[in-house]
Amino acid sequence: MNVFAYLASNWPRVLELALHHLELSLYAVALALAIGVPLGVLCYLVRPVATVLLNAVSIIYTVPTLALFGLMIPLIGIGIVPAITAVVLYSLLPIVQNTYTGLTAVAPEIREAAKGVGMSSGGRLWRVELPLALPVVSAGVRVAVVNAVGMMTLASLIGAGGLGDLIFRGISTLSWALVLAGSVPVLALAALADIGLKALERRLASWQGVA
Repeated sequence: MNVFAYLASNWPRVLELALHHLELSLYAVALALAIGVPLGVLCYLVRPVATVLLNAVSIIYTVPTLALFGLMIPLIGIGIVPAITAVVLYSLLPIVQNTYTGLTAVAPEIREAAKGVGMSSGGRLWRVELPLALPVVSAGVRVAVVNAVGMMTLASLIGAGGLGDLIFRGISTLSWALVLAGSVPVLALAALADIGLKALERRLASWQGVA
């Protein structure tokens, strides 16, 4: 059976797995954002902390993906929770790093101007510095989303489901139709996420230039 025949006869199942795969990826990136952006702000506000935190998330990022999923099994078990946890940990570096970089890249004269009109340090952070850092933060989110979509393929190995089910079943049965039926949607999801978030980055950069 070729891949087109398989997709024609099994498209509801492939669509279900693709939506589940995307849902897991977005959950993981949303949690990474909720954790990573405050950590990036903390690195910016407390510079001695930056070295420790950035080194810590960098070390996590260097762990091979399969090994990171393997570490989750004795710690949390198998299923969706350890899969999302692993992807969250892996997604922290681009988000923390880009949040910190975006904030430190704000021009000093802009900070001085905000201070000159009477803004408090908190007001400068939330109303001036973070909005100006958004294009850089968005670039980090784009990297995190694309990585998450790819990593969630391996999450099938610990029982989280997703398109990896098709890929690994195809490998085990030597069925290229199954492998491609799982691989092509993963590539499409990653490409669409990359294109969409790049467009968002350009929009934010354009808005920043107007501002």
